[in-house]
Amino acid sequence: MTHKREIQGEIVKISGDKTASVLVTRSVMHPKYHKTVKRFKKYLIHDEKNELSLGDKVIAVECRPLSKSKSFRLKTIVSTGANVWFKVLLD
Repeated sequence: MTHKREIQGEIVKISGDKTASVLVTRSVMHPKYHKTVKRFKKYLIHDEKNELSLGDKVIAVECRPLSKSKSFRLKTIVSTGANVWFKVLLD
């Protein structure tokens, strides 16, 4: 059994049917100045039930390639974003 990589980040875009874009932030020590700097990367994840919205914090797990650029699927939603509250206020 192989170990699957897990990423944690925030939903920044709903990229189509059953797909969302996740922004993953990590802190790295700068090699020259020895200061902690942030590095960002975006991943496409597979959302089978279309349950994600903007601003959600999620955990995604690595899987087989589902398309050219999609190799992660949704594991859990850690917290929901503020976008949900705006929908409630507008109704």
